[in-house]
Amino acid sequence: MRGFLASSIGITCAAALALPLTLPSSGARAATPAAASVPAAESASGAVPGSTQSLRLTPLDSGRALRAGPSREQGLLRREVRPFSLVGVIWDDPDAELHGSVQVRTRGSGTGTWSSWQDLETHNHEHAADPDAAERTSGKVRGSTAPLWVGDSDGVEIRVRAEAERPGSDRPGSGEPQHRAAAAPPLESPLPKGLRLELVDPGAEPPPQGSPADGPRGTPLTADTAAASAVNADLVPLGAAVIPALGKKETESDLIAAHGGAEEAGKKARPYVGPRPRIITRRGWGANEKLRERDFAYTKSVKAAFVHHSASGNNYRCSQAGSVLRSIYRYHVKSSGWRDFGYNFAVDKCGNIYEGRAGGVAKPVLGAHTLGFNTNSMGIAVLGSFGSANPPKAAVKAIARLTAWKLGLYGANPRGTTYLKSGGGNLYRKGTNVRLRVISGHRDGFATACPGIRLYKKLGTARSTSARYQGR
Repeated sequence: MRGFLASSIGITCAAALALPLTLPSSGARAATPAAASVPAAESASGAVPGSTQSLRLTPLDSGRALRAGPSREQGLLRREVRPFSLVGVIWDDPDAELHGSVQVRTRGSGTGTWSSWQDLETHNHEHAADPDAAERTSGKVRGSTAPLWVGDSDGVEIRVRAEAERPGSDRPGSGEPQHRAAAAPPLESPLPKGLRLELVDPGAEPPPQGSPADGPRGTPLTADTAAASAVNADLVPLGAAVIPALGKKETESDLIAAHGGAEEAGKKARPYVGPRPRIITRRGWGANEKLRERDFAYTKSVKAAFVHHSASGNNYRCSQAGSVLRSIYRYHVKSSGWRDFGYNFAVDKCGNIYEGRAGGVAKPVLGAHTLGFNTNSMGIAVLGSFGSANPPKAAVKAIARLTAWKLGLYGANPRGTTYLKSGGGNLYRKGTNVRLRVISGHRDGFATACPGIRLYKKLGTARSTSARYQGR
């Protein structure tokens, strides 16, 4: 289906074709579109529900805690549990930071073999809605570690240890360094209250879907699933699992046709927009639309793209990417208390691109990915951890292809810079007008290790390749 940019899609045209369009105001929420001609609701057996086990952590040094105050080590000893594939730790206060280490080991389902200890990234609060956003102030949000994909497992052991800190020491992201006394004894950094281990089962793979040309097959659509698909109806038929790629000329022609037709377009320069990449929809990776909030949230434009890594580890096959996404989605919503999957898009190690937060792949959907800079931006998460591992070339190329298209729809130059107003964070105060690269790493807007130094160093390649796809 070609007509992928009708005016109803609410897209800002590329700069050369800029025309006044009606867009939702910053942070606006659009009601779920009416699901016309929705097939009968899917049966329970056809759903992809998944599940979450939530286990409260207990002191592992309880005797010491009684003598010296709050426990500095909590966890659970080895135990058998229902099957799961992803783990994370949450706590009550989303503004409280976990200063210390979180390590887990798991038992493979059916093998009886226990893994070695694996680390969970503890500083995850920077992947979140802006401080004053409705999503952040809903009262549902909790503090959380990054999730870790461990594969099919049926046993778990965990230990959370608070760090020993000297008086006046500065912590990552705490602002200006403080002077500390060299001879001062270590202090005990208390752990956040309400620590819980979350064990996520992504559920079974969704049934096969038909090609866009054949129309969707498999389970019928529920109203929620149809609504999440309807926002892409200018691109593909309702219920499609994949948005197919378009060539550059066809992408440009559709963009021009949506804004005045060939005669009007002849008076203007051709747009700088890359060919539309293949995108697997939420329907395609099996998102359970009943988990998220029903309405969609939009910002005004897409001026920048922030690149992240999911920090969920690299121990997955590309055929498992849908399971990884369903697990992270459930962890974001049910465990962390977010309104939906946090990132606008995800990319796996094979370079496959996935629709993330619901609302339409071509629309300016408001995400929860870069604390302080979610307005007028989009977030792309590469599934994996890239602090010490190099990102696959296919993933870097996918970032370039996706940004060339999506940023091109909004007239943004991947090699350029732009200004975004900070919503508050640990690098820039709220209200600060910050100059950022159009393709930035998460660490450019927040003091964090994300997207991992190895992926961050590849962003120059992504920028130049993206610009080339746009024809710059």
